[in-house]
This record gives sequence, C-alpha cells and structure tokens, in this order.
Amino acid sequence: MAGAIAFNPHVYVKKLKAAGVPEAQAEVQAETLAELIDDRLATKQDLERGLKELEMRLTHTLTMRLGGMMVVGVTVVAALVKIL
Repeated sequence: MAGAIAFNPHVYVKKLKAAGVPEAQAEVQAETLAELIDDRLATKQDLERGLKELEMRLTHTLTMRLGGMMVVGVTVVAALVKIL
C-alpha cells in the first residue's frame, strides 16, 4: 500500500516545527504516522479487492447450496416415482 495515500512527512515535520514541536520529536511523529498509513489504512483498491473476494465466496457458497438442494429434490422425486 505504500504511496497509496498522499502523506508528505517532510511537510508534516515543517508544520510541527512551526507549531513549536522540537525537530527530533516532529520527525519521530512523522515516521510513525507514515508507517501507520502504509501498514494499517485500507485504500479504495484494498476495499474493492476485498469486496470482489467476498462476492466470489458468496457465489460459490450459494452455488453449492443450490446444487445440494437440487440433488435432494431429484432424489425425492425419484423416490416418489418408485413408490407410486
């Protein structure tokens, strides 16, 4: 996900320094925030990929259930034809 979200740590450091935060502390905060953004935040592409996987799983599950119901239905009809 690196680079997927626009965050410029240098600009962030400048803003923190302008607000009175010591430079070393500002740099640590910027690095930490950049890591969090890269590692933890989902991008639109991540969400779309997850949705696609979910749709595929759901389609598979529903197909398997429908197939099972059809097998049971055919078996019941075959049993009824034999009995009657």
